[in-house]
Amino acid sequence: MSHDIAILGVGMHPWGKWGRNFTEYGVKAARDALADSGVAWQDIGFVSGAATMRCGYPGYVAGATFAQALGWQGAEVNTSYAACASGSQALAAARSKILSGACEVALVVGADTTPKGFLAPQKGERPDDPDWVRFRLGITNPTYFALYARRRMEMYGDTQDDFARVKVKNAEHGFENPNARYRKKFTADDVAASNMVADPLRLMDICATSDGGAALVVSSLEYARKIGRGDAVKVAAISTVTPTYASAVIEMPDIATDSAAVVEAHSFRAALPVKAYEEAGISPQDVSVAEVYDLSTALELDWMEDLQLCERGQAARLVRDGVTKVGGRLPVNPSGGLACFGEAVPAQAIAQVCELTWQLRGQAGARQVNNAQVGITANQGLFGHGSSVILKR
Repeated sequence: MSHDIAILGVGMHPWGKWGRNFTEYGVKAARDALADSGVAWQDIGFVSGAATMRCGYPGYVAGATFAQALGWQGAEVNTSYAACASGSQALAAARSKILSGACEVALVVGADTTPKGFLAPQKGERPDDPDWVRFRLGITNPTYFALYARRRMEMYGDTQDDFARVKVKNAEHGFENPNARYRKKFTADDVAASNMVADPLRLMDICATSDGGAALVVSSLEYARKIGRGDAVKVAAISTVTPTYASAVIEMPDIATDSAAVVEAHSFRAALPVKAYEEAGISPQDVSVAEVYDLSTALELDWMEDLQLCERGQAARLVRDGVTKVGGRLPVNPSGGLACFGEAVPAQAIAQVCELTWQLRGQAGARQVNNAQVGITANQGLFGHGSSVILKR
């Protein structure tokens, strides 16, 4: 049985620090996606929202929030929360609904308004919440990113210059993206001159928090053909697997890993694309372009290896050789990535799918990847959530 669904429309609210209600961003993205799809709002049978958790009660019912804002028309609604993987889970819910035959066409939408500074949990003493515990101990997100980066330096010989090259490359891509928050080219010297946040990562190695929104209109292949969109880009696979005991690396929000002394260790992040490749019936060699979760410059290198786009320890060399820039053999983050967008948590996994859709359609303008046929995303949320989505022509 084919698990493919069609992407009929994509839309985005530009990223920035706008300070307005997240619903406004989602509605703008949704309307753009509907216009791009040619599908009337009244014909949407299912609204799948990625939850916004830090912006008050409406965020907990994001699907209904967006459906109400667009105008009640009787559609079923869903809300998914998986931190940074929320958008992919919202897409997975829509796909399941479509493949079950319960609806023909669905809207997937996520948006966020973020507080200033690094993301942190709600206040209060919650010792049973592992995410709260790590912050209680002072292990902020940049601390984790720095530990991952230091691990690369120790294991593979990567340097701060290698990490800076990732920032410079992504900044060149984001400069060409009208939806990016930061549209400025940087040099390695600029990165080196930025403040140290968590050794070895400087401020320009770490993504910001942002406001933004993204949306998709997806349908069955039969519906796409019925409206003359049989050539639409397709979602070929969605992976949302959880970690497997025993863990090879301490992942957020864990503060201690389970023992791998007597059993084979597993990598959670590396497990995410395996299911996606199997489901799509493709191999890493088929990938034309990737959008990965670059919370830090060093983490982008990890994801390249987790996606099997190169051997372990070889990602920095690919960046040095220009392989991962637009015009190279395998562009990574042609959108500019989180380096240029920042985190708008419920929207970012959807935004990755938007970018790959534009790439596979040939609509990415100056950042267009030549002859893009297959794209893959990677995202990691908290609490054992993560995702990888494969798109194909």
